[in-house]
Amino acid sequence: MHAAAFSELIGPEGVEIVERPTPEPEPGKAVIDVEACSINRHDLWILEGDSAMVDTDDLPFVSGLDVAGVVRSVGDGVENVEPGDRVVLCPNETCGHCRFCRDGPENRCEAFSLYHGGLAEAARVDADRLVSLPESVETTTAAALPTAYLTAHHMLRQAAVKAGDLVFVPGATGGVGVASVQLADVLGARTVGTSSSPEKLDRLGELGLDHAVEGTDPETLRAAVGAIGTPDAVVNHLGGPYTELGLDLLRRGGRMVVCGRTAGSESEIDIPGLFLGHKRVIGSTMGTQPELQRLVDLVESGDLDPEIEATYRLDETGEAFAAMQDRNAVGKIVVTP
Repeated sequence: MHAAAFSELIGPEGVEIVERPTPEPEPGKAVIDVEACSINRHDLWILEGDSAMVDTDDLPFVSGLDVAGVVRSVGDGVENVEPGDRVVLCPNETCGHCRFCRDGPENRCEAFSLYHGGLAEAARVDADRLVSLPESVETTTAAALPTAYLTAHHMLRQAAVKAGDLVFVPGATGGVGVASVQLADVLGARTVGTSSSPEKLDRLGELGLDHAVEGTDPETLRAAVGAIGTPDAVVNHLGGPYTELGLDLLRRGGRMVVCGRTAGSESEIDIPGLFLGHKRVIGSTMGTQPELQRLVDLVESGDLDPEIEATYRLDETGEAFAAMQDRNAVGKIVVTP
C-alpha cells in the first residue's frame, strides 16, 4: 500500500509517498481501507519539527489522526465491527486501567495519547475506538469530525454553554474556532469571533457567527468585544495574551476553557479578578468517544454540516500541508487516499 510519510521534519517539502506492507489485523484490532483523513495543526507541528513526540529517529513517520473508511478485516476478539462496516475512528489512545479509564472521562487518562497512521491507503486501529457511520454520513464529512469538532464540542460542554449564552471565540477562523462557532449555533448560543481576515469572517458569518471583530491586538479586541456584550463563556484555543483578554471580558461566574498555545505558551492572569469574579479557567484537550458519536448523530440529523475547505489525493498530501501552512483555509483540509 501507499502512505504519505514525513521523511524530513522540514515542512510540506518533507512529505514523501512510500510503499509499505498492507497491515494485517491483530487481536482487538481492525484494518480500515482509508477513504478520508483530515489533517490538523497537530500534524503540521510534527512535520515542521515543532513537536517533542517525533524526532529524526522516528522517520519516516506516518501521521494522520482523523480516519474514516470501510473495515477491511478484523482480528480475534473483535465483535463491535465487521468487514464492510463504514466507520470513523476516535483517535484517543488510553491505558485502560487508570482511574480515569475505569471511571471516566477517558480523555483524562494518565497515559493519554493520540493515534497516528491515517495518511495511508489502509490503517490498523483499535477496533473498540471505531464509531459506525450511517449511510447518510459520507466518510469525507466524518473525517472532519474527530480532532477539531470533538475538541470544540468538549470545550463547549466544559463551559456549560446553553441557549442564549454569549460565547467569545478569539481566532474564530481556525479549525477549533470554526467548529466552536458551528456547534455553539447548534446549541442556540450567540458567538463573537475574531480574525485578522475580513474575508474569513464573512465566510464564518455564513456558518453561524453572530458578531465578527476584525483584528488581533488584545486591547483593540477588548474594546470591540466589550461593546457587543459580556461573554458567558470563552473558548480559547490560542493561549498567550488571549487568555488574559478572555478572562478580563468574562462575566462574573463565567468559564473560560483553554485548549491550545498557538499564540504563546505563557499567559498573565489577574488573580484578584479571577477569585473576586468567581471565574473559572478550565484546561481541555480532545473530547471522548461518546461525544464523537454525538457529533455523528448531529451530522445525520442535519443539525451540523462540518465545513470542508478542500480535498487532496494522497499523492498531494504535501500540497495539503502547504495549504494549511498558508493559513488561508477556513474549513477542514481532507486527504482522500
